[in-house]
Amino acid sequence: LVFTEEDKYGLYSHLLFKYFLAEGVVCGHELFVASAKQHPDSILKELPSPLLDDNYRNEMGQEATAAKSEDSQDSMKIAWRYQNLPKMEASPTPSTKFGHYYDVSKKMSPELLQSIKWHSFYLHEELSSEPKMKTWNMNSAYTRLLQSIQRIIYQEGFDGSDPQKKKNILRIGIQNLGSMLWGDDICSSETPEDKHSLTKFLYILRGLLRKSLSACIITVPAHLIQNKAIMERVTNLSDMVVGLESFIGSERETNPLYKDYHGLVHVHQMPRLNSLNCDVSDTKDLAFRLKRKLFTIELLHLPPDLSDTVSRTSKQDLAASPKLLSSGCGAMAMGKKHLDF
Repeated sequence: LVFTEEDKYGLYSHLLFKYFLAEGVVCGHELFVASAKQHPDSILKELPSPLLDDNYRNEMGQEATAAKSEDSQDSMKIAWRYQNLPKMEASPTPSTKFGHYYDVSKKMSPELLQSIKWHSFYLHEELSSEPKMKTWNMNSAYTRLLQSIQRIIYQEGFDGSDPQKKKNILRIGIQNLGSMLWGDDICSSETPEDKHSLTKFLYILRGLLRKSLSACIITVPAHLIQNKAIMERVTNLSDMVVGLESFIGSERETNPLYKDYHGLVHVHQMPRLNSLNCDVSDTKDLAFRLKRKLFTIELLHLPPDLSDTVSRTSKQDLAASPKLLSSGCGAMAMGKKHLDF
């Protein structure tokens, strides 16, 4: 269960959501897409197109050439003591490739989408078909969603307890969970009346995932949830918790320190096998950027010598933020590669 905290405007979290679904299409997995905001059919039509290995190398080669030209222009501006240090690798080598890469400027072909089986859950259609009901002490939207997921798991043969059934993976994607569109009030009040619906939903969902061949990603507008107790319970019920912080509308958008990035990635929790608790990542300095065709997550690489254009307050904030900058930036000079898709 991957819990993703949406960025303020939901732009990059929605892109990460589509990456998860696109990887399922390329791998031949079945999909279950649920949303109360956008129809699942339109979400699937907007999935990014996969990049072949040759096309990916061409893209990386063009970006490397552009990076070298920029380095040659800025070489005189860098202090002499930093010129002999090994540079951070701007692109992954073929030996580090994991999964597939996608071109965000192109949409996936309809033929590729038709090659897999997918199921959709659009809340407005589900609520209009049947009268409202409330079971398991949850609102009707969460109840219907759980029933649909449970029905797909057992009818389509994803129940892991039956060895005779097919061994495929079901990828579940749930968008904007916990928002007002789902009939939940945790984002509109500090003391919501139905504050336990989301945690009960995740508790039951996690039980379904544990005994089935399935993986799930959920995007939640966590910046709207003002009750910290709810967020702590939601975090404990998730295997992996990732937050996206976009620079749009903030001071960092115009700060020269972050000119190469579009936001930060906060890894709050990582799954740990054969343990009751989850691991907390030591890496605090991850950032993402949307290139011409690729969306990448990298180690945050700041300039070694701050220029005169950076304000004094920015320098003080940078020096006083150990949570943002950790040993990863220092280790990056040794040539470690960045994380990517």
